Formats: sequence, C-alpha cells, structure tokens
Amino acid sequence: MPNISRRRFLAGSAAVAGAAAIALRPEDRSGPRAAYFLSLQAALIKAGIATPTLVIDRQRLNANIDTLTGHLPDGMGYRIVAKSLPSLKLLDHIMTRAGTARLMTFNLPMLSTLSIQKPKASQLIGKPLPVAAARRYFDTLPADAGPAADRIEWLIDTPERLEQYRALAQGLGRTLRINIELDVGLHRGGQTPGPELGAMLKSIKDSPNLALGGFMGYEPHIPAIPSVLGWRESVKDAAWRIYSDALTQARDQFGASAVEGMTRNAAGSPTYRYYSDTKIANEVSAGSCLVKPSHFDSELLEPHQPASFIATPVIKAVDETRMPGLEFADGIKSMWDPNYRKTVFIYGGHWLADPVDPPGLDYNATFGRSSNQEMLNGGPALDVAPDEFVFFRPQQSEAVFLQFGDIAVYDGGEIVDFWPVFPASA
Repeated sequence: MPNISRRRFLAGSAAVAGAAAIALRPEDRSGPRAAYFLSLQAALIKAGIATPTLVIDRQRLNANIDTLTGHLPDGMGYRIVAKSLPSLKLLDHIMTRAGTARLMTFNLPMLSTLSIQKPKASQLIGKPLPVAAARRYFDTLPADAGPAADRIEWLIDTPERLEQYRALAQGLGRTLRINIELDVGLHRGGQTPGPELGAMLKSIKDSPNLALGGFMGYEPHIPAIPSVLGWRESVKDAAWRIYSDALTQARDQFGASAVEGMTRNAAGSPTYRYYSDTKIANEVSAGSCLVKPSHFDSELLEPHQPASFIATPVIKAVDETRMPGLEFADGIKSMWDPNYRKTVFIYGGHWLADPVDPPGLDYNATFGRSSNQEMLNGGPALDVAPDEFVFFRPQQSEAVFLQFGDIAVYDGGEIVDFWPVFPASA
C-alpha cells in the first residue's frame, strides 16, 4: 500500500505540473486579417507603393479633430502641437478643419519654416530654446517675415534665461513676447508661485523690450497617477492651484484685464479632456491624439481612433522558423509557442512601432532587431505573401513620421494624396 500510494502521489503531482505547464503555454494569437488593413493594402498596391510608408487615414484624422474640438468649452482655444504633426500639408488640413491659427513649435528649423510658410500663425515655443537659437532665428529671418516674429511667444523657465532674452531683445531693438513656463507638478523645470516668479514678472513689466505673453503649464503626469483614494484628483487639484496662484501674482503686477487676455496654455494630448471651462487655461495644446500612436492608448483618449500606420512590404514569408546556430531547438520552441511557427522578413524595420496586422506578429528577441530586413514571427494562421504588406502602429509621431518621406493619405479606399514632411533635422 505505501508503494501504491507513493506512485499515485507522483502521478498526481506530474498531472498537476503538466496542467500548470499547459496553462503557461502561450496562446495562438494568429488569425484572419482585418478587412480594414486588406483594403488599405489594396490601396497601397494600386498606388504602386513598394517601400516602407507612413499612412494617415484622413477620415479617421477628421473624426479625431472633430472629437477634440467638440470637447472644447466655450472660449477655449486650441493650439496644434506641430512637432507631433510634422508636415505643412498635415498642419494646413488640421488648421482649416479645427479653425485655429495657433501652433506650438519646438525647434529652430520648424520655427523658421513656419514663420515663412504660416506668417499669420501664432507660435508658442514649447520648450525653452537657448538664446543662441533665438538669435540665429532673427539673423536668418527674411526681411519680410518680421510680422511673423511678432506673433511668437518665447518660453522662459528661469531668471537667467529671461535676462538673456532681455539682452537679445535690446540688441535687436524689438519687443519679445515672453511666456513663463510653470512647474505644475511635472518637475521638468519652470517656475512655481513665489518671490522668484514675482521678480521675473516685475522684470518683464519694467523692461521696454519685453512683454508678458502668458503662462504655460504642462501636466502629462496626472493620468499616470493611480486614482485610488483620490490620489490622481488630488494631484490635478494641486496642479491647478499652482497655476491659479501664478495667475494671481500676474494680476498683482499687470492687472486683471491683462491676465484675462494673455495666453494661459495648458494640457497636451493625454490631458486636454480634463478642461471643461476656462477658469485656469484659455487654450489647450494637443497633436498626437489626432493620429493616436500606440503610446496614447489611454482611458481619456478612448474616443480617438488610430489614424496613422506604417506599411511595409513583405520580402520573404516562410512556413517555419529557423534560428542561426540554434536549429536544434526550433522544433521544441514551435511546439511550445504556436506564435513562433512562421516567419516573415519585411522591407526595413527597427522602428518605434508595434505590429498590428496580420494579427499575432511579433519581433523575434533572439534574432534581434534590424533596420534592413526585420524578422517577425506569427502563428499557424498567419497568411501573408511576399509583396503584400505588414502594418504597424507608431508608438509616437514626432520622430517616427520623419523616417518615411512623404505621408500617403488614405481616404475612401484610395491613396488620394501625398503630404511632404519637415526635414529630419527639424
């Protein structure tokens, strides 16, 4: 009896271990291709596209613009974040549909280009630029673009940078509009209410070459805070309290009417929907949510649709997966993980992007990333042939969009236009 009991115990233990192993085995993620991507693929092939291409779905883009502007309360302005949408034609389209001439610009090449191409636009600098960059801007500004420069608000974060810009303005013999960066909890720099901010405001008021354009308070950290026990709400309240106190200091220096009319910029794509009135901010900035890269998949942005994709041709499609020098383990790996069964090699790769079609594709961590012929693996239902397309969602837009040349515009089942992007240096 003891031996039988022992054998039963061992058999039972083995069964439990086997069941646990089966439970840990990866599930097959492959399956039929989505009709949407098959239609997009057909449009690319019809257009003769055979290289990695960034595609924007114009109907989805329009829906996202309408979602954003439809949320804005009365009196709330919308400022387009140009770095996230780095194409003049793309910006043109959004400015027209959203009814705005406000842009947020982040670097010297884009600032100069937009001053020439969009001279009537209001540009708010989205990060403090070294004063040498501002000087270079004015040194290279065409003579007839002077009015465009008057519509710029230069972001300033410290008293030292303010003094640099004051000296620049004096040397140029012109007035620079200053927007003060507030630290509303992100702790990436900027001012908080107090004596230093008060001194900066007084310096602007006393200088004949400076004018207060307003404030900018960026708070993308709020959605990342856990909502348990009201923590996120408390952090949001703290951010708005900092902004409100800064406005109070500005009223003390410049008067209530001046503060009411100045730029009170806040938000970004992750947070613009927090603002349902203009008590604090009178404009919000957003860009990425209009094309919705995967890093912007959040609860607040659920109403927005992914509108940008990387499409790249399949170079090779193989009904097995073989690893160099590790061929002996391929069979075991495929038995354990069905998503390892098949292989495709694509044209290019190594982008900040996530494969989305065909379903179940993933990078091979052992083979490694490649910007020449990237290897992806899929399950038994993977069905894609050479010269067909694999589709990815960019994780972000500002850097990724600049890697593919002209953007292919998809609308109504066709590629209907191509929108040039800014130079990669921008």
